[in-house]
Amino acid sequence: MLGNRLTLVGLLQAAAIVTLVFSLVTSVPSIHHHVELFSHFRLQYLAVSVLLLLIFAALRNPAYSIVMIGVVALNAGYVLPWYFSDAAADADGKATSIRLMNANVLSRNEQYDRLRQIINDEQPDIVFLQEVSPQWLAALEPIQEDYPFHYAEPRHDNFGIAVYSRLPLDAVTHVDSPPLDYPTIIATMTMDGSRLTLVNTHPMIPLDRSGFEARNRQLASIAAIVAAVQGSVVLSGDFNTSMWSPAYQELEEVTGLRNARQGAGILPTWPTFMPFAMIPIDHILVSDEISIIKIRTGARLGSDHVPLILDFSVGP
Repeated sequence: MLGNRLTLVGLLQAAAIVTLVFSLVTSVPSIHHHVELFSHFRLQYLAVSVLLLLIFAALRNPAYSIVMIGVVALNAGYVLPWYFSDAAADADGKATSIRLMNANVLSRNEQYDRLRQIINDEQPDIVFLQEVSPQWLAALEPIQEDYPFHYAEPRHDNFGIAVYSRLPLDAVTHVDSPPLDYPTIIATMTMDGSRLTLVNTHPMIPLDRSGFEARNRQLASIAAIVAAVQGSVVLSGDFNTSMWSPAYQELEEVTGLRNARQGAGILPTWPTFMPFAMIPIDHILVSDEISIIKIRTGARLGSDHVPLILDFSVGP
C-alpha cells in the first residue's frame, strides 16, 4: 500500500513539474514552431494546475502546493482576462444587427445536411466557410436561394473558401495570399450608410517549420491588407493559431482590430474529436466601429471545428 501511495505521489509530482515547465517555456516569446504549438493550451494548463493544487493541498505538501499556486497564477493571467471586457455589452438598438457565422467545414466531411440545418436554425446573414471543396460547393447550392450574394474559390485540398450572404455585397473578390497563394476573400457592403469590409482567410497549418513560416507570412499579408482599409472591418477565419502566439499578437497590433470573443471567454473551436484538448484557433476580429452584441460557438457539423457565430452592428 505504501509503495502504491509513493508511486502515485511521484506521478503527481512529475505531472506538476511537466505542467510548470510547459507553462514557463511557452510564456517566453519564441519563433520556434514546436514551442509555439504548446502555447495554445493555456486553458488546459490552468485546469491541470488547479487540480494539482487541490490535490497537493489535500496531501499537505507545502512545497508543491506553493509551486502550483504560481503555475495557476501564471496561466490564469493568460486565460481569465478573456472573460472580462471594458467594451459595451451590446449595441444601442438603433443600428441594424448582423449575424455572421464562420465555419471550417472540413473538406472530407460529407455531412452536408448538418451544415444546411445549422444555417437554417441560426439564420445568419453572412456565412464564411473554409475547406470548401467542389463537392461542398455543389452540396450548398440549395442555400443560394436564401443567400443570393455568394462567392467561392473551391479547392481539392483543405484551403478552399466561400462566402454566402443574404445582404447585398457591393463587391466581392479574392486575393492569392502569399506565400502559398491560398485564397483570401475580401467583400464590401454598406450598412446603415457605413462601409463595411469583410475579410476571411485560412492560412497553412504550422506543424513543421515551412508550415509555421507560411502561416505567419499569410497572416502578415492579411494584416497589411486590413491596415489599409478605410472604414469598418470584420476579419474572420481559421487562423491556425490561438490568441497566445506572437503571430496572432502581431496581427492585432498591425491591424488595430480586437477579438470579438473578448469578454465572452476562450470559446475553443478545435479539435472536436478531443474535447478536453480544444483550443481557440478560429477567430472573428473587428474594428472599433463595430458594436459586438454576442459571440458564441455553434453546433457541431461533422467537422473537426465548431462554428463561431457573431451578432454585431456597424456604426456609432
